[in-house]
Amino acid sequence: QVQLLESGGGLVQAGGSLRLSCAASASFFATLDMAWYRQAPGKQRELVASITYLSSTNYADSVKGRFTISRDTAKKMVYLQMNSLKPEDTASYYCKATRLGQHINWGRGTQVTVSS
Repeated sequence: QVQLLESGGGLVQAGGSLRLSCAASASFFATLDMAWYRQAPGKQRELVASITYLSSTNYADSVKGRFTISRDTAKKMVYLQMNSLKPEDTASYYCKATRLGQHINWGRGTQVTVSS
């Protein structure tokens, strides 16, 4: 089973930056499509950004131009660089792995809080 462990969350002022990391345990990480989701209190979990195993990326409109997703296949890591953070970015952020369209696993999440 693939284990995913997020880190890098914290408290930051509006306008600040954070870099989230997701470490994957899979030996076949190179074949995984990865994504970051977030869930704010009382709201549904939503896709923030995704990156395919070929490093093609996709972003939610709300984060385009501010967030960047990347991966380091050799280290089995996925990153989410978040700049120009806004209070509405406050949420728990989750890493997700899929393969050939099939769900593999979620991470446990990391909390991001942006103060105004």
